[in-house]
Amino acid sequence: MIRLKRAAYLIGFCVFLTLSGCEHSDMHSAEGEVVLKGKTMGTTWRVTLAGVDGSRRAVLQQAIQKQLNRDDEMLSTWKSDSLLSRFNQYQGEDPQPITADMADIITTAMRIGRKTRGAMDITVGPLVNLWGFGPTQRSPHAPRQREIDAAKALTGLRHLKLMERADGAWLQKDLPGLYIDLSTMGEGFAADHLARLMEQKGITNYLVSVGGAIVSRGTNAQGNSWRVAVQKPTDKENAVQALVDLQGHAISTSGSYKNYYELDGQRISHIIDPVTGRPIHHRLVSATVIATTALEADGWDTGLMVLGEERAQELALCQKLAVYLIMKTDKGFESWMSPQFKAFLRH
Repeated sequence: MIRLKRAAYLIGFCVFLTLSGCEHSDMHSAEGEVVLKGKTMGTTWRVTLAGVDGSRRAVLQQAIQKQLNRDDEMLSTWKSDSLLSRFNQYQGEDPQPITADMADIITTAMRIGRKTRGAMDITVGPLVNLWGFGPTQRSPHAPRQREIDAAKALTGLRHLKLMERADGAWLQKDLPGLYIDLSTMGEGFAADHLARLMEQKGITNYLVSVGGAIVSRGTNAQGNSWRVAVQKPTDKENAVQALVDLQGHAISTSGSYKNYYELDGQRISHIIDPVTGRPIHHRLVSATVIATTALEADGWDTGLMVLGEERAQELALCQKLAVYLIMKTDKGFESWMSPQFKAFLRH
């Protein structure tokens, strides 16, 4: 399974969704809504449908799980026979065939990687593994600088080339040890897939979530727009920080305060800075992004988390992104939002 990063909480209309991948704390589903849920990629998924006959529940549940299983078989770094793992295991420099779906993820990842000047880097896998957050888990301890330098030498988007040819998509690396980790975008990719699946099934009113990525379309059972809330970065699940109306968009949150371990009294985050080769260590604890697709939002939130408070704000304004940041200070939590995010805000 894909080891996913999501930490922040979001609240869906009529249900509280804990997007740490551990559980859902349910309120009663609204009348006229069908709620389906399950597990995938090391986290949980949930689909809330409005105006759908309950008799379709079993068929839809099966179709959703089947789709997510296919995605996991393609993107997982935890399964040695996944398409991504086979590419990572390949030690040559010849182009390798990939699916159109994987090409879409990598295209988006490389574009965001360039715009964040390498802060969002899908080749950071060796460092993720080194710090104990990948499939090759190790006992928590601080790697030595020479270990970090050796892992960093195996990273870099410049070593990756994507080619679209008449016979399909091909991926090439000029560094044999290059190791791609797409878990930073897996949730968004899967959420978009579920949204497309709902459309294919003739369903136009839905709220789908995979981990911390959410996509909404249409209205809920009461005819109102779907709303979600960014929760304060605390252990209190119902502490709402901001309420937003997605207006048919997608939202994704990355946070540094859930997936971590303690080492010598210091919190070690799963979010690794590709430049330093070390877990991030700054005031920014949560980055939420609203975009047209969950894949897009899921890529940006990770890059912004790596950049930290000031550079994340500068980039959000430059790229005109809908972004909500939460910082931890000595006096508590502070927040900042871009003008584009304010357009989705509900008071």
